Amino acid sequence: MLNSVVLAVVSLGVEPLGRLVGGVKWLWAIVNIILAVCMAMTVLITRIAERQRAKNPALIGNPSIDVKVGALAFFCVLGIPLAVTYSVPFALASIYSSTSGAGQGLSLGVLNVSIVIPQMIVAAIVGQWDALFGGGNLPSFMLGAMAAAISAILAIVLLPSPKKEDEAKISNLSMGSVH
Repeated sequence: MLNSVVLAVVSLGVEPLGRLVGGVKWLWAIVNIILAVCMAMTVLITRIAERQRAKNPALIGNPSIDVKVGALAFFCVLGIPLAVTYSVPFALASIYSSTSGAGQGLSLGVLNVSIVIPQMIVAAIVGQWDALFGGGNLPSFMLGAMAAAISAILAIVLLPSPKKEDEAKISNLSMGSVH
């Protein structure tokens, strides 16, 4: 629940936050670093919980307050990259497609496919990946942390910065939908 609250609050400030950090590519890199740190923190939280359960079997199914706080903080912080993930790629696709003359529908369709295909690959291999390392899902979290860190580096190196006039054109368009 708190993840959704953080997501909602951050969603309201994505545009000013992007300006504050120096542009959308820097925002994307920063949230990927946050995601990588959070994914890596799962190892720490899990190890603390396992150590406590080994010392006190009564904690099985009822973790200590520090494990609960760590897990809660972890999920709260994950709302930040989630808010940016829900908006920035689609905004960038709209900016680049409108300035290049490409259709926005096609561009957003390609973006959606580029999101879905990696999810399908992960779903197909994650079980075998975790089994390769003795079970549990920590290897997948670490792989996710590495992928997020690589994504942060690639965002800085490869992602073009949209021109200010292109951003202004997009933000001045009236967009809406009726459901």
